[in-house]
Amino acid sequence: QVQLVESGGGLVQPGGSLRLSCAASGSISSIGAMGWYRQAPGKQRELVAAISRGGNTNYADSGKGRFTISRDNAKNTVYLQMNSLKPEDTARYYCNAISRLTGLNYWGQGTQVTVSS
Repeated sequence: QVQLVESGGGLVQPGGSLRLSCAASGSISSIGAMGWYRQAPGKQRELVAAISRGGNTNYADSGKGRFTISRDNAKNTVYLQMNSLKPEDTARYYCNAISRLTGLNYWGQGTQVTVSS
């Protein structure tokens, strides 16, 4: 089992920045890729960014050039640096981890990001 706990969300003005963190615990050695997803009210959950265990990254078009995902395997933590935030970035952001052994997806409880003036 893997437990994920997100932090760092909040209210920010358009153009501002936030850094989300996701701390993993439990069966750490089984974790492969990790990522951030988001879900706005009335919309489906969508991928924001993902990072492999080796550091290869993948971004949704909506965040390219503004968001940066990174990972500290020693701290079992994945980060999402979000710059130049827009009102359309408002959503609940969820951390995801995939087990290398079983392929199971694990999810955190999410952290709310609200971009508003």
